[in-house]
Amino acid sequence: MTTAALPTGLRVRSREVPPPAHGLLSLLPSASGPLSWVRGGEGLVGWGEVARFTGTGARRFADADGWWRRLVADMTVTDDVGVPGSGPVAFASLTFADRSPGSVLVVPRVVVGLRGGRAWVTEFGAPEPRSTEPVRRPTGLRYADGDLPVSGYRAAVAEAVRRMRAGELDKAALAHDLLAVSETPHDPRHLLREMAQRYPTCWAYAVDGLVGATPELLLRKRSGMVESRVLAGTAWAGGELATEKNLVEHRYAVESLAARLEPFCRGLEVPAQPSVLDLHNVSHLATDVRGRVRGDASLLRIVGAVHPTAAVGGTPRAEAVALIAALEGMDRGRYAGPVGWVDATGDGELGVALRCAQLDGPVARLYAGCGIVADSDPDSEVREAAAKLLAVREALEALEA
Repeated sequence: MTTAALPTGLRVRSREVPPPAHGLLSLLPSASGPLSWVRGGEGLVGWGEVARFTGTGARRFADADGWWRRLVADMTVTDDVGVPGSGPVAFASLTFADRSPGSVLVVPRVVVGLRGGRAWVTEFGAPEPRSTEPVRRPTGLRYADGDLPVSGYRAAVAEAVRRMRAGELDKAALAHDLLAVSETPHDPRHLLREMAQRYPTCWAYAVDGLVGATPELLLRKRSGMVESRVLAGTAWAGGELATEKNLVEHRYAVESLAARLEPFCRGLEVPAQPSVLDLHNVSHLATDVRGRVRGDASLLRIVGAVHPTAAVGGTPRAEAVALIAALEGMDRGRYAGPVGWVDATGDGELGVALRCAQLDGPVARLYAGCGIVADSDPDSEVREAAAKLLAVREALEALEA
C-alpha cells in the first residue's frame, strides 16, 4: 500500500439544501478532478480533495477499507440528513488486476447528493465560494490504435476459443483499447454529461480521470443487505440475445458471483431466469441477486472477495485472469474494476467500470470487452466490442456540452 499520511481532526457536516435547478452534474465547478456517481439524475457528485488512498496488489481492497475506517474514526461528523450517501463518503475506483497500480479512494471536500427529492451538501470545513468554468468539448478529435488494436484483439479471441475447445477453461472476458486524441485536454465533465444523458438507466461515474456510464452494479450494501446486477450476454442492433452462447456465458457469471457472495450472506435470492436490459446501443441478459449480510463485513471487503466476477474475468477465475494477461498484453488499469462510493458505515455502491475512458490530458483511452466462450466467433466479438466502444465515441463527438 502507498498513500499519504492520514489527516487528523477533520470536521464534516451534512445539511439539507434545495435540489439543484439544472441537475447534479451541472454543479461540478471545473475540469479538475470531478467526482460522480449519478443514475437517473440522482446520486452523488463531489469536488476538491481532503484525503486520498492509493494502493496496489492483492490486498488493495483490504488496505483501502482499513485506511477508510481509520480516517472516519478520527472525524467529527454532524449529519443532519441521515440518508444513504450523507455524512462522509469516499469515491472509489480500483484496478482490475492485482499487479496494476492506480487503485484510489478520494475523499472530496464537497459532496452534493440527491435522493427521492431530498438534496444535501456535505462539506469539510466552512463553505467556500464556487466559480464554475465552462465545459469544453474535444477539438480536432482523431482516433488511433491503443495497446491492443482490432487485429490483435481478433487474434486473441481466436486463441482463447482454441484453448477453451481444448478444455483449458470455460470463459474469459477479453478487451481491447482505442485512443481518442484531442487538440486540447479532455474535459471529463463533457464526457460525463453526455454519457449520463444517453444512458439515464446507467450509473454515470467519474473518479480520478476514469469516466463512463456502467449498466452493471457489482454490489450495493445498505442496512445489512447486499444487491448485485449481473450482466453477461450481449446483442446489438436487432441481433438475437437468447442464444446458447449468451445463455452459457450468463450462467457462468451468475454462478461465480453467487458462489463468492454466499460466505458473506445468510441467504441469497438468485432468479432462475435472466431478464433483458435494453440500452441505447446494445441489449444484455441481466440477473439481480440479493442477500442479507452475515456479520459486519464492509462493502470493500465483500467486493474484494467477489472481484473479478466471471462477467469481466472468466471461469475458472485464476485461469481466466492469467489468460487475459497473456493474450491482451496491455494494462487494463481501472477498466472493469469496481467503481463507486463508500460511506462511514462501510455501506455504499460499487459498479463495474464499463463503457468508459481513462482521460489523461488530450488522450482518452477507451476500453471495450466481450465474454468469450468455446462457441464464440472472433469476427462477431470484434463487432460487439465496436458496438460497445461506440457509446463513448458518440459522447466524445457530441457537439453540445
